[in-house]
Formats: sequence, structure tokens, C-alpha cells
Amino acid sequence: MESKAIARTVRIAPRKVRLVIDLIRGKGIKEARAILMFTPRAASPLISKVLNSAVANAVNNDGQDEANLIVSECYVGEGVTMKRTLPRAKGSANLLRKRTSHITVVVASKE
Repeated sequence: MESKAIARTVRIAPRKVRLVIDLIRGKGIKEARAILMFTPRAASPLISKVLNSAVANAVNNDGQDEANLIVSECYVGEGVTMKRTLPRAKGSANLLRKRTSHITVVVASKE
């Protein structure tokens, strides 16, 4: 039995989130939470929220035991890109791309 949680349009670039999300893939819930707690990246608290939500979905909706859960899948997709302009010299402008992410965490039983 699997449970998942998705955070959509999170204001952080997917490239930065992938660095952290690769650390917890396949780990137990307790170990994944410890890794996220001590990883000094901006994406860590965001991924931690999604992980806690997925665990809560498994426990409350599916009646699974939290001690037997592992992070079976976790991935990040690219969300919408907000485009802004930055004024430059002589009346020109540069395009700034403010990227967003869709973070997905799936937890499953160890069996």
C-alpha cells in the first residue's frame, strides 16, 4: 500500500531540490527525517513538510504503521516559470526566470 503527498508550485528551482531529494530516496522515515533536519539547504524544510504529509496520509487514511514505512519514491518536477525583467544599460532588459517545483513523496510499507 502506498501513500503520497505533492507540493505544487513551490518557489525554489527543481535543480536545488533534486540535490536534497536524492539523499532520502529509499530510506526509512526516521532516517529520512534526520537527514532532512541536518542538511543545510533551503529545500530541506520544504521536503520535510511533504514527507510528513505523506506519512500522515499513510497513517490516517490507510491505517499503516509509521515504523514500517520507507520513502519508496520521491521526485521533483518543473513547475511554471515566472518571467521577470531586469533593467539594464541603454534601455535594454534581461529576462529573469524564477523557477518553481512540484515536489512528490511516496511512502510505502517495507514488505
